[in-house]
Amino acid sequence: MSAGETLKQSMPGEVGEIPSVDRLLNAPAFAALLVRHGRTQVKAALRGELAALRRAALAGTLERARLADDVLAGAVDATLLNSAQRALRPVYNLTGTVLHTNLGRALLPDGAVRALTAALGAPVNLEFDLQSGARGERDTLIEGLLCELTGAEAATAVNNNAAAVLLMLSVLAPRREVIVSRGELIEIGGSFRLPDIMRRAGAKLIEVGTTNRTHLADYESALSERSALLLKVHTSNYAICGFTASVAIAELARLGQKHGVVVAADLGSGSLVDLERFGLPAEPTVQDALAAGADLVTFSGD
Repeated sequence: MSAGETLKQSMPGEVGEIPSVDRLLNAPAFAALLVRHGRTQVKAALRGELAALRRAALAGTLERARLADDVLAGAVDATLLNSAQRALRPVYNLTGTVLHTNLGRALLPDGAVRALTAALGAPVNLEFDLQSGARGERDTLIEGLLCELTGAEAATAVNNNAAAVLLMLSVLAPRREVIVSRGELIEIGGSFRLPDIMRRAGAKLIEVGTTNRTHLADYESALSERSALLLKVHTSNYAICGFTASVAIAELARLGQKHGVVVAADLGSGSLVDLERFGLPAEPTVQDALAAGADLVTFSGD
């Protein structure tokens, strides 16, 4: 049955006809809705409402009052007002987690918000070199700042840390081996699992050590001519306590230099400041990882 057709439903407590879309769009009760929301949206929402009425009629649960023009107009208006609400809305963070990954993470300071608003409100030299007059690269706008903040020799930004890890492995380790401690085979929110990322990048995961204890000798004994990376992964969302041992980035860096193998660090959250200064638990910083000798460091930017 088309949206413009009517349905006569015979049932106990006669309900009458379900009106057509065309008649309702020309009814006085819908005049204000057409002005407020526009014909396209009103028509789409009205079709949805009438489809629900038909289902109710066929099920024998349709009430006569729902067929009135003003009631239908009210239902359509409510549907459109609800769909017009912003997808992102302010909430109160009462979780006890200051930088909550599901509630916007770190808030931007006022200066950053003003700069962002200004950049979004006018044409800017996003990919245009003002000095040469030629096409530029957007990475150059942030690379210098990232290098200044982290001490890196070069830097770039992609969509998120999972993407950074995938790109790094795809470039450096396709059909080659990546050595990781068993205690660092993480899974984080959004179903990011390190072994899965390895497979998608075409790299072969080599697990070393045990869940709670991994030593430098475990990494060294796993090295071969097929080794592409020694990967250190920060376990940012869990902790292994008690009888434990792990290898620091500095030790891995020396081992990598000795054998000519790249050493990469996945820091996850990737703090740029020493959080202990603010009475918060310590988190490894990007600067410390690079200073310790990591060749590549990936981290979230939020």
